[in-house]
Amino acid sequence: MKITLAVVGKIKEKYWTLAIEEYSKRLSRYAALNICQIADEPTPDNASQLQEVQIRDREGERLLKELSKYDRSSDVRVIALAIDGKAYDSVSFSKHLDELQVGGFSHLIFVIGGSLGLSEAVLKRADEKISFSAMTFPHQMMRVILLEQIYRAQRISRNEPYHK
Repeated sequence: MKITLAVVGKIKEKYWTLAIEEYSKRLSRYAALNICQIADEPTPDNASQLQEVQIRDREGERLLKELSKYDRSSDVRVIALAIDGKAYDSVSFSKHLDELQVGGFSHLIFVIGGSLGLSEAVLKRADEKISFSAMTFPHQMMRVILLEQIYRAQRISRNEPYHK
């Protein structure tokens, strides 16, 4: 299985980098992982709604350019992380990933937006949307949460022990 994280922005804090490295290492037993970072747009304080849409759209154009590399691959599934996406618990998320693989999707691309979220164009391009919570998390933290849950899903799928 191949897993790609298409993400907006760089990780600036060392503690997030260390956590991402740890879960990437753990996950390497189960999948080939690639993290593709897209440049984020500077967001002025007190940005208007129009400015926020423009920022999301510019970041979205960069994400869509990255995703276009996989448009001809029938084994690719693009999954956007969005508050209004489908929510899973860890066991059902694991089953969902298994079902995708059985269904012929050997490359899963998870898309995480920047501080303002994802553009409408990226959300429309996604094959599905998932939600980890109705709450908003920093996009750096979301990378760690996503990697941990993918790792947990792999352990669950193989009936391997993992702390609860």
